[in-house]
Amino acid sequence: MISNEYLDRVWPFLRETDPERRKKFYIYFQNAPLWLIDCVSVERIRKGTIFLREGDPVDTMYFIAKGVIKGTDVRIYGMSFDYMISVGVYAYGGMELLMGLERYQTSLQALTDCIVLKIPTPQFAKWLNSDISALAQEARLMGGYLLEQTYKVRAFLFLQGADRLAMLLKTLYELDAPDGVLRLANNRQELSDFTGLSVKTITRAVQKLWHEGLISREGRVIVVNEEQYLRIRENLSQVLSG
Repeated sequence: MISNEYLDRVWPFLRETDPERRKKFYIYFQNAPLWLIDCVSVERIRKGTIFLREGDPVDTMYFIAKGVIKGTDVRIYGMSFDYMISVGVYAYGGMELLMGLERYQTSLQALTDCIVLKIPTPQFAKWLNSDISALAQEARLMGGYLLEQTYKVRAFLFLQGADRLAMLLKTLYELDAPDGVLRLANNRQELSDFTGLSVKTITRAVQKLWHEGLISREGRVIVVNEEQYLRIRENLSQVLSG
């Protein structure tokens, strides 16, 4: 079994991750063979960079050590669809590998500066094929990820207007709110792409949330503090439960 101290030594980036994500890396790779650890590379990716493209060959598995990413799917009637991805510790590209697909099914872009761990697909596949526990672990994590994404899609379809925007802000807050404060550029088109709402509806939704005190504004930046986040979460819970 690979010790936490060993992973800290060979992967210094782990010291920059939050404790919960670092713990998940320890658990994920505790039974990995040393030859797999040796073939890992680490890359720092700048905000806005697309590091995995839909349609490209599935040649690399990606693990997000730090930062937030989004997915873009352009297969739906030729239109792009952006969606949030909860940054857990599992292999992006693993779904394609498990399903026997040769090309990535979505594109991934860094929403913040990110630290990404990369493993060549042949080596990752060799590990899964030689260790039934590793295969079961990846299948379980991928199933949980897909179930979570399905829930979010259902919730988004149920919610309308300001509530749908509030759901996005709640998700973003939980993924990336340094010091308990989320700051998000008030880019109406980008918010429209994420929520599926029109730009005009986004404008009205921002105004409604602001008037209700659920968000603040600093110039062209939307701000959500911890108290506002808790109120948004409570409001959404009431809407979704009844």
